[in-house]
Amino acid sequence: MKLEVKNLVKKFNSTIAVNNISFEIKRNKTLGLLGPNGCGKTTSIGMMLGLITPSSGDIFVDEIRLEPKNRIKLLSKMNFASPYIELPKKLTVKQNLEIYARLYSVRNISDRISEMVEDLSLENFLNKKTGELSSGQKNRVSLAKSLINKPQLLFLDEPTASLDPDIGDFVREYLEKYKNNNELTMLLASHNMKEVERLCDSVVMMKKGEIVDKGTCNEIVIKHGRKNLEDTFLKIARSNNALE
Repeated sequence: MKLEVKNLVKKFNSTIAVNNISFEIKRNKTLGLLGPNGCGKTTSIGMMLGLITPSSGDIFVDEIRLEPKNRIKLLSKMNFASPYIELPKKLTVKQNLEIYARLYSVRNISDRISEMVEDLSLENFLNKKTGELSSGQKNRVSLAKSLINKPQLLFLDEPTASLDPDIGDFVREYLEKYKNNNELTMLLASHNMKEVERLCDSVVMMKKGEIVDKGTCNEIVIKHGRKNLEDTFLKIARSNNALE
C-alpha cells in the first residue's frame, strides 16, 4: 500500500504538536520517522492510524482518504506495534492472538497463530499470561499481533526498544525476511540509527513538530557532512537550525 501525508497539523489547545508535515511512502518501501522525544512522531502515527483526528491536512492510503467512512476498510489492511502499549496482561499469549485475529476477521485463525508461533518462537510461553512475560517476549508477542492479519501497511514505534542485542537482532532479521516474502509498506519510528540504516529505504527527520530534512540515509549523512546517521541525528537534534 502507498501512504501519503499532506500538510498534516495537530493542535492540542494552544500547543502545535505536529506542524504541517508532508511525506510519502511508496508501495513496499520502508520509511524511518526520526526525531528526539517530544518531536511529534507518536502523534503523527496516531493520526495515520485514525486514532487521533488531525486539526487539518489529509492522509491517503492507496489514494483513498483516511476518514470515518473509509476507516474500517483501510484499517483492516493496517496494523501497529509498540513496546509502550501493552496487550491485556491477564490473558495468555494465545488468547491475545485469538482475540486480535477475530477483530481483524482473520480466516483459519488456528493456522495463522501456528505460523506466528513458529516464526517468532513463541512456543515456550504461548499459554503464559502476557503480564508475566519478559520484555523480549512481550516484544515478540506484540510483533506477532501486528502481523496477525498480514497487513499491507505496518507502523512500528521503536520495536526493539529495551531489548538485548540478540533479541533486537532477531526482530530486525525477522522483519527483513518477512518483508522480502510479503507485500508490506512500513513506517518505522526508532532511536536506533543502525536499525534505521539497515531497514529503511528513506528517512524523515522531525524536530519540534516539523520536518527538518528527508531523503535516503546516505543522502542525509553526506548533506550534513557526518560519518553516519547517528552523528547526523545528533547534529540535527542539538542544532537550532537543522541545515547549519
